[in-house]
Amino acid sequence: MDFELQTILTNGNDGTARERVTAGNGDGEAYRVPENTETDGLLSVQTTGCNGETIPSGHAAEPQWNHGNTQTPSESCMCRIKRKLNEVAFWKVRLWMIIIFIFLLIIAAIIISLVMCSVIHGDADEDFDASLFKVPRYFNGSFQLPNMVFTEELFTPFSKGSQQLTADLQEKLAGFYRSSPALGRYFSEAEIYGFRSGSVIADYQLTFLMPEEQQDQLRNFTLSREMVYNVFRQFLYDQQPDDSGQMYIDPVSLKMFLRH
Repeated sequence: MDFELQTILTNGNDGTARERVTAGNGDGEAYRVPENTETDGLLSVQTTGCNGETIPSGHAAEPQWNHGNTQTPSESCMCRIKRKLNEVAFWKVRLWMIIIFIFLLIIAAIIISLVMCSVIHGDADEDFDASLFKVPRYFNGSFQLPNMVFTEELFTPFSKGSQQLTADLQEKLAGFYRSSPALGRYFSEAEIYGFRSGSVIADYQLTFLMPEEQQDQLRNFTLSREMVYNVFRQFLYDQQPDDSGQMYIDPVSLKMFLRH
């Protein structure tokens, strides 16, 4: 059997020749392809690695190993922080000691400031000796309870209805003056000593006590008729008719005069 050797040129730009061996009887052809050249790599499929680099086909990306370092980023960050805190700032004092000292110093400063503020802003007028208040000052007057209906029982001072209403009104008036910043310390007693018809009209008496050495000043200013009357009237304007019910006092009806 005769064989014929033919040279076949491909369409590639590199001009690479391939040899074809043809059998003499034309029954078949055998091709012999030479080994890949350097330029054949341009025709191969390219892949991309994990880090963005291009990897030719046939070459597996080599795994990258973190040799000798098994710490996670958070662990390494903690290690750096611990190392910084353990650094010596001066002499044998470390950084973490300085941070704790500053923190305790801030807390101590806050506590001292609160104590100083309570001492400085303490009302000096709250410190007084009530036993020195001996000179009485009386105010009399009347007011009207428009939400109540006068009954014959209120004419009798010792009746149950009269005594109950008297106690409730005395407690209400005492609460007014004891809560007053200006008059609270001087207030002694509020007394209801009678009821009259016209809805219900209550007659009252207020008693205040003064120290002997400040009588003139208190009579002219703090315990003047105008001051005591205005404090009472302001409390009456602040009351809510719906909440007071039958104990509601009409501010317009308030009358007051100084008893000498």
